[in-house]
Amino acid sequence: MDVIELTRELGKALQQDDRYIAYTLAKQVNDEDKELNEDIDKFTQLRLELTNAMSCEEKDGDLLQKLDEDIKSAYKKIMSNKNMIVFQAAQKGLEDLVNNINQIISMCANGEDPETCQPSSGCSGSCATCGGCG
Repeated sequence: MDVIELTRELGKALQQDDRYIAYTLAKQVNDEDKELNEDIDKFTQLRLELTNAMSCEEKDGDLLQKLDEDIKSAYKKIMSNKNMIVFQAAQKGLEDLVNNINQIISMCANGEDPETCQPSSGCSGSCATCGGCG
């Protein structure tokens, strides 16, 4: 088995992991949450309105302030949605898993022993051995 085939096997194993399954289920629930999607659409529209208002030569300070407040309010509503909270936690779990996999692969590519190298659980501040920021 070559490295690419082994990588595909790793991909299959990743998709069987509880963190991947939790992420895909949480994503599906979010996709089906009508209120959440309406809130996201509203947030997107408000950001577009703010961008347009910011690009005007004569800026309306009151409008900019109102749009900023509305955007913050819409974002807070989205992020307090119970389905979004579950999704964010599931996404973080999957990202942590993928980061650990990337760190191990990077360490092995730098000559470390695949049997004993350990991914770091936090940022050391050095990018030299990092698998990437999440």
